[in-house]
Amino acid sequence: MKPDMFEAPDYYNIDELLTEEHKLVRDAARSWVKREVSPIIETHAQQATFPTSIIQGLAGIGAFGPYIPPEYGGAGLDQISYGLIMQEIERGDSGVRSTASVQSSLVMYPIWKYGSEAQRKKYLPKLASGEYMGCFGLTEPDHGSNPAGMTTHFKDAGDHYLLNGAKLWISNAPFAQIAVVWAKDESGRIHGLIVERGMEGFSTPETHNKWSLRASATGELIFDNVKVPKDHILPGRSGLGAPLSCLDSARYGIAWGAIGAAMDCYDTALRYAKERIQFDKPIAGTQLQQKKLAEMITEITKAQLLAWRLGVLRDQGKATSAQISMAKRNNVAMAITIAREARQVLGGMGITGEYSIMRHMMNLESVITYEGTHDIHLLITGMDITGIAAFK
Repeated sequence: MKPDMFEAPDYYNIDELLTEEHKLVRDAARSWVKREVSPIIETHAQQATFPTSIIQGLAGIGAFGPYIPPEYGGAGLDQISYGLIMQEIERGDSGVRSTASVQSSLVMYPIWKYGSEAQRKKYLPKLASGEYMGCFGLTEPDHGSNPAGMTTHFKDAGDHYLLNGAKLWISNAPFAQIAVVWAKDESGRIHGLIVERGMEGFSTPETHNKWSLRASATGELIFDNVKVPKDHILPGRSGLGAPLSCLDSARYGIAWGAIGAAMDCYDTALRYAKERIQFDKPIAGTQLQQKKLAEMITEITKAQLLAWRLGVLRDQGKATSAQISMAKRNNVAMAITIAREARQVLGGMGITGEYSIMRHMMNLESVITYEGTHDIHLLITGMDITGIAAFK
């Protein structure tokens, strides 16, 4: 793979909207990705392995729970800082960003928001440092877009709960020390439970043969009469709204992350178009290639402004779930379109591992589906503006 020569586009001077802290956080993440991720990620993607060696580095740049208060091991940063970190990590690879997103928004966030003080003190510092890695169990083999239909359940067995069921498409599952699992009690109410590796009856088989997110570890969560101590239930909130609020945080991070993937594809295509000579001049001087590149930078700029404004609303506590859905759907669709166009700019070279574009394109096929599919997010916006749910 070629050396990482990435230069971030900023067509509308969006840096002027950022604080000095935002830029320091972003630049630290960008430098780390260039130094630690770019040189190894293609090999790991080709071999379908997750680079566990980068876990401590992710912790070092504050990628694990950046908005978690320092008293629990987090960096205490704002939401725009969180978004910028996700942007830079996904510029390197969507699978690596998935690992950070899951750790931050789907494991640390629910423990911080809905856990007991004892749970916060026990788990959050270890998760922030990367000593513990976590995963999030919501999606089931038969219940993806309709998580309310989940069949994973637990019952009271005296001094513990007995948990049974299965979860599918779980990032980090093969190596995670803990899982935040969503299951129904005997009345059908959804609760979150912290399940630890080593509990009898709990297994995490790895999912193989993926064409997408190949540098991310994906697996299942299997629960066969797992004895879960009663103090492992998250006491702060129950019902479907609890896991959906975690998904809001993760989807917000994805809205930023997808910009990073798009930026990388655009930067690669622009650099290649200036260097590639055909018919005695660089292909960047042809109308068709300029059309592609001009449309790419336009869409990236729009997505940057959308994500920045959403970050402001998140920091003010005003962002709605529907607004987050719009940004996730728009920005991921934007990124996958740019990846496809950038691949065409590179011609046959675009499919090789010498460039990052094809890897981004394959990864984004997962990102456009997980944490709410492209179509479901469209219907969330539709429901928000009409007041009528089309998916019920």
